[in-house]
Amino acid sequence: MRMLDGLDVDAPLLARELDLARAADDPAARRAAYARLRRALVPQRDAVLDHLASPPGDLRCIVALRAALLRLLEERPDLADLAALDGDLRDVLAARLDIGSLELRRLTWADSAALLERLAQSEAVHAIRGWFDLKDRLDDDRRVYAFFHPALPRMPLVFTEVALTDELPTSIRAILNVDAPRVDVAVARCATFYSISNTERGLSGIPFGNALIKQAVEILRGEIPRLRTFATLSPLPGFAAWARSLGDRVPAEVRAVLATPGWQRSPALAASVREAVLQLAARYLLHAKRADGAPRDAVARFHLGNGATVERLDWLGDPTQRGIAQSYGVMVNYRYALDRYRANQLAYAAGHAIDASPAVRALVPAGEDEDDRNAPSRRRVAAAMLDRVRSVAVDLAKNGPWRRWRRAAVSERA
Repeated sequence: MRMLDGLDVDAPLLARELDLARAADDPAARRAAYARLRRALVPQRDAVLDHLASPPGDLRCIVALRAALLRLLEERPDLADLAALDGDLRDVLAARLDIGSLELRRLTWADSAALLERLAQSEAVHAIRGWFDLKDRLDDDRRVYAFFHPALPRMPLVFTEVALTDELPTSIRAILNVDAPRVDVAVARCATFYSISNTERGLSGIPFGNALIKQAVEILRGEIPRLRTFATLSPLPGFAAWARSLGDRVPAEVRAVLATPGWQRSPALAASVREAVLQLAARYLLHAKRADGAPRDAVARFHLGNGATVERLDWLGDPTQRGIAQSYGVMVNYRYALDRYRANQLAYAAGHAIDASPAVRALVPAGEDEDDRNAPSRRRVAAAMLDRVRSVAVDLAKNGPWRRWRRAAVSERA
C-alpha cells in the first residue's frame, strides 16, 4: 500500500508543464501544453494498476486490494493518510466498470450453488436465514436482479431483491415471511424493492445501484404490464441517533417510552408514541440536512438522488432489534413514479429539492423544521425549483424539437 501511495504524480514535471502551459500564447502551442499537462497529472501508480487489471486477473486483484485497504483504514487509525489512495482505487474501478457494459440478469434457483452462496453471504440489509429462505426470495413473486460486468466474469457486482404484491407493503415481515400466501404474478400491481447490496467490499461507494433499480423496473414493466407501482421498503438507519441528539426538544414522556426495553411489543406503549415518532421521522427526512444541504440519511440521499418520492412512513415496519436500534422500527416507501422521477432527479441535483407526498409533509407541524432560521426560505426555493424543473420537463415533452418536427411533417403530408 505504501509503495502504491508513493507512486503519485511527478511533482517537478507537473510544475514545469504548468509553467509552460501558462506561458504559451500561441493557440497550437497552448493545446499541446495542455495535453502534456494532462499526462503529467496521471499518477505513476496507474501503470501498475493497469497491469494488475489486465487478464487473466481482470479487475479481481484491484477489488481485493481495495477491500484490504478499507479493512486497514478501519483497524489502523495511524494509516489514515492512505484514505487518498482508497479514493484513487475507487476511481480506477469506477472508470473500468462503466455503466454501459453492465448486464442485468435475474438470478434463479437454477444458478450455480457458488453464485447463490455468494448472494446469501452478501445480503447486507435483511440476512438470509438458510437455503429455504434463499429459495423463497428467488420464487416467482420474489425476485433477485444482479449486475454483471465482462471485466469481472461470473461475479455479480450488486443485486436488488424485489417483492411482487397486490399492495405496497408496510412491513418487512410481510415480505420475508416464507409461509405467506404466494401472489399471482399475472395480477400483481406493485413491485417493491426491499434490499440493495454489494457483493464485494472493494466495490463499495461505486454507484451501480442508481442504474440497477431503473433497469429492473424496465424489465418488470415488459414482463408484467399490469404493474402500476414501483417503490421501495427502505430502512431509516440514521433516524434514532438523530432523534436522540435532539435531547430535551423531544418530549420527556416520548423519550421515556423509547428508552424502555421492548416497548415495541407493548400495544399501549407503542400507541402512545406512534404519532410523535412519525412526526420526528418526517422532520428528519425532509428537513435534517448535512452541511452541504443534502439529507442526513444515506439511504434517503440514494433514493432521492435517483429521483424517487418520499411516499409513506411505515410505523413498526421493522420491529427487529436492529430496526428498533436504527429507526425505532420506522421504514420508508420511496416511490419511483415513472412520470416524475426524471424531473425529481434534476431538481435534487440542482438544489437537493425533496419530493414528498402530501401525507408525509402533513406529518411535520408548522414551525418544526430543522433549527435554522433560513430553513423556510430554503424550502420555498427548493419547491419553486422543483416546480420549474417539472414545468420545463413537461414543456420539452410537449413542445420539444421532436414534437415540433413531427407536427411539421404531419402538416406537410396533409
